[in-house]
This record gives sequence, structure tokens and C-alpha cells, in this order.
Amino acid sequence: MTRTPRPSIASNTIEFETQLLVKPTGFREYDARWWFGLPSEEKPSELNLYGVQALGEGLGTLMHERGVDPKIAVGHDFRHYSLGIKQALMLGLVNAGIEVLDIGLALSPMAYFAQFHLDAAGVAMVTASHNKNGWTGVKMGIEAPLTFGPDEMSRLKDIVLNAESKVRAGGSYKYVDGVRDAYIKDLTKDIKLKNKIKVVAACGNGTAGAFAEEVLTAIGAEVVSVECELDYTFPNYNPNPEDMKMLHAMADAVKANSADVGLGFDGDGDRCGVVDNEGEEIFADKVGVMLARDLSAIHKDAQFVVDVKSTGLYNTDPVLMKNGAKTDYYKTGHSYIKRRVHDLNALVGFEKSGHYFFNAPIGRGYDDGLVSAIAILQMLDRNPEKSMADLRRALPMTWGSPTMSPYCADEEKYGVVEKIIAEAQKDAEAGKTILGQKIVDVNTVNGVRLTLEDGTWGLMRASSNTPNLVVVVESPTSKENMMGMFREIERRLANHPEIGEFDQKI
Repeated sequence: MTRTPRPSIASNTIEFETQLLVKPTGFREYDARWWFGLPSEEKPSELNLYGVQALGEGLGTLMHERGVDPKIAVGHDFRHYSLGIKQALMLGLVNAGIEVLDIGLALSPMAYFAQFHLDAAGVAMVTASHNKNGWTGVKMGIEAPLTFGPDEMSRLKDIVLNAESKVRAGGSYKYVDGVRDAYIKDLTKDIKLKNKIKVVAACGNGTAGAFAEEVLTAIGAEVVSVECELDYTFPNYNPNPEDMKMLHAMADAVKANSADVGLGFDGDGDRCGVVDNEGEEIFADKVGVMLARDLSAIHKDAQFVVDVKSTGLYNTDPVLMKNGAKTDYYKTGHSYIKRRVHDLNALVGFEKSGHYFFNAPIGRGYDDGLVSAIAILQMLDRNPEKSMADLRRALPMTWGSPTMSPYCADEEKYGVVEKIIAEAQKDAEAGKTILGQKIVDVNTVNGVRLTLEDGTWGLMRASSNTPNLVVVVESPTSKENMMGMFREIERRLANHPEIGEFDQKI
């Protein structure tokens, strides 16, 4: 039995240096995220290193409970505190009787690759993904290529918080060199572009900077590196290809270098954002439609999976319909879409956030921003007479928003969303209108997505990994209707005092 963690401990105290701190809300739907940075009255630390060790012991105990081979690949992203957190996590895993294979600095998809490469049942990737500095977390799995969902996360939470971890003999530690080289070789094997393509690779000084240029050059692209020097202070912008600041910087670089496309990668390299040759920022769900068009022409009756934040074009695009493509809309979240792709044996899963999940014969089923980048370049290579802007303009026109996130505390956000869902269902049943139109569909698979008669829709859901809600709107008819739907959502959210300021607005 391990010691029982405490949910809060004041920093700069003897208790913080001797007790276990694990805030319960850090166990999220499909991974773990905690604030680990400098504490303040408004934002106290939610985790300490003893708490991380307890997490490792809990994860090891869960592996034994589930009867998997007690061997795990462990990596960390490029933040100044990630290596220390990984060391504490690995100590806990060893205490729990797990054979730990340390793959060093890694992208999340490199860690997923290591499960296959090293024949390891488990994976644990220490990363805050695209979160700002001060955040940390762990993405975990024990069944490649899948990562934890609510069932595993709920059990892990119980093990850790209730001190149910069991110390076992047989644990060991080994640093495994060469995984990075094997991962890059696996990405680039048998791939060579036939045409000259100039690409801006933007990494926001995050971990992908150690990989992107080498990978894209190896397949024959001409690469212009932008903010690819590793710098964990993120001096230019946070490495998040959904953030408009990063997209604007990519657009500037594309125009300045007359590039054919701009590709941006998030902090742990499992997402890819796109700017076309004219500097137009293309949201990832629209890029997904472009890729689905390209791939469904090659793979007959292709099955795709998309998240509920994504454009409605997957169901209405005439090219996809002609190609016999089928699309399933499912819950937002990398673990949810990954599992859905696996269960449906889909060719690809697309998330609006930029997580793409390429199944065989293209990928291994997990999300990898570099696999996505290669697929985009291959699409351009197969269409040498068309630019990225041409492919964008070939899509039916819709007006869509970026992902917008108003603040809502982790302890309150799910309850607030339940109220919002109930209000939306009541309005639809009563025949109330929005923008003078009836509500024709109320999709509650993940939050609530309201669709109007002309296809305009708006989504409100709880973020799975930060103290926020998530808002997305789209209209196939006009920018005015898109803005009108957003104003309607603003009005609805304003009725709930638990909801704070947006991170960005249209």
C-alpha cells in the first residue's frame, strides 16, 4: 500500500516536500493534466513529485490488474520540468514491478511507435501537449495503438487516490537508445515525392522541432524551418496549431517564402495545422475533407470517423458521396476517436483540433502530426496541377469558427454543460427558433450540437483536458448566420455565472 495523496497542499511548506499532492480533477476523461508551475493564490500547484511517483505506482498496479505484460515505454516532451516528472513516474512504475524502457525525449507518436518497436504492452508519455508552460500530464495506454478512455482513467484515479497501489518485485529500468532513428525511418520508408514541394514547417520551439525538418526533407520536400529551435520558454507563441497566433505566423512565413503549404505542429507532435500557399489558414476539419476526397478516390467505400466539432461537409460533400465514403460523427478526444477508428476499422479519423488517425495501410492507428503532414504532401504530389488553395476552393463553401474556449472550473464544467443540454432539448421540443429557423437536430453524443434548418450549427461541450468549455459554430449559407449562431451561444452561456472569459472569439 502506498501513502494516500492529499488533494491540496500549500506550496513552500514542509508538507509540500514530504506529502503526496494529487488534485483529483487532474484525472480527465482520457489522459491526465495538472498545473505544475509556479504557484499563486489564484493557481496553486495541483501535483508534486511524490504525487507523480504515486501515479506511476498506480499505473503499474493497473497494468498488473489488467493482466498485460508488465513492460512499458516512457518518453517526455521538451519542457524544463518534464524530465524530472518522468523520473518520478518511472520510479513509481519500477516500484510496482514494471520493466521500464526509457526512450528519452520524444513526440507522443514516437512513444506510441515504441510500443510496437520495443514490443511493450504499455506507454506513458509525459507531456502537457499544447497547454501553456506550467501544465504537465501523462498520456497512457496498455493496448496499442489505443490510449486510455474513461474506464481506465476512472480505475487509475481510484487506485491512486485510495492508495491501492501494490509494491512488487521484478521492476527494472533501462534507457533505450535509437528509438528516434527507428521512428523516423519508419515514417519515411518507401515515400518519395515526385514533384518539388516547398513547405514551411512551424514548431513553435516545441518538441517537433527536433523531428519535422529531418522527416520532411527525407521524403523529398524543400523545407523552410520556422521556430524549430528547441526553446522551452516558447518565446514566440505557444505551439498549438489551433491558436490563431501560430496560424497567423505560419501564414506570414508561407507568403514571405513563396511556399506551397505551411504545416504547424503542436507541443508533442501529434497534431498538424495547415496554411495554404496563399496564406489562408485552413481549419483541420476542412483539411480532413480534402484528404478524405483524395483517399476515398484511392480506397473504395472508405469509412471515416470525425468528431462533433467538425464541419458538416463530411456528410454533404458531393465528391465524398460520389466516392461512396461513409462518415461517423463521434465524441471529441484523441482516445475516443482513436478507439472508434479501431472499432470501425476506419481508414482515417479526423478531429477539428488536428489529431488525425491513419489506419493501415497508411499508419498504425494512432495520431501522428508527421504522418498527417506526409499525407498532405502526398495529396499535393498526386495533384501537381492544383495548389493547396485550389484544393481548398474546390470544397463547398462554409463559414466556420476556430475552437473557442470560455473558462469554466473543472469541478463545475460538466454540471454546467448538463444544464445547457437540458435547456437546448427543452427549446427544441417547444419549437423555439434560432435565427428564425427551427432546431432540426440536437446531438448530445458529446455536449450539445444544435443544427438549424439551413445546416447552420453550434456546439457547446466541456473540455476534456483543461478548465474550459469548448464552442464551435459553422454555417453553410452565410457568415452572418455563423456569427448569429455564435451570438446565440454567447447569450446562452451568459445565463451561467460559472462560465468566464473566452480565450479567443470570432
